[in-house]
Amino acid sequence: MRRIVLWVLSTLSVLVLLFGYHTSTSGPMATSASTVIESPVTADTSSGGGSSPDPGAGSSGSRATTSTVTGDVATTQWGPVQVELTVDGGTITKVSVLQYPSGNPRDTEINSYALPILVQETLDAQSASIDMVSGATVTSTGYLQSLQSALDQAGV
Repeated sequence: MRRIVLWVLSTLSVLVLLFGYHTSTSGPMATSASTVIESPVTADTSSGGGSSPDPGAGSSGSRATTSTVTGDVATTQWGPVQVELTVDGGTITKVSVLQYPSGNPRDTEINSYALPILVQETLDAQSASIDMVSGATVTSTGYLQSLQSALDQAGV
């Protein structure tokens, strides 16, 4: 009888410890609201290296309107993703990723290589018709959702 009681108590203790263990993926997801990944290019890439801060310096007299739009937050299983675009005369000149999953070191590692690729592809394609990054499918999906929202708001 004594052995049965000890066996039941030890089994319960192991179960309590097992279910009480917190993994790195459990609990609330941390987001990176203070870290922003931006496009590595400047707004004026076609002026031949000029340093004029005037956005209409290379145009034919009329100033193009520059606007900044923020896409909706796309909620993914690893955390939110949010994109901000700067559009100058219908051309995407800057892409910033305001929020992205960063709840653990693996998220940070994945997004440190995936987000710059997504940003550059957006600048190259000038649309949401870009490829997803292998190994960062969840972040890529959230990025595309928020990007499309920002493009819709910008009217591009």
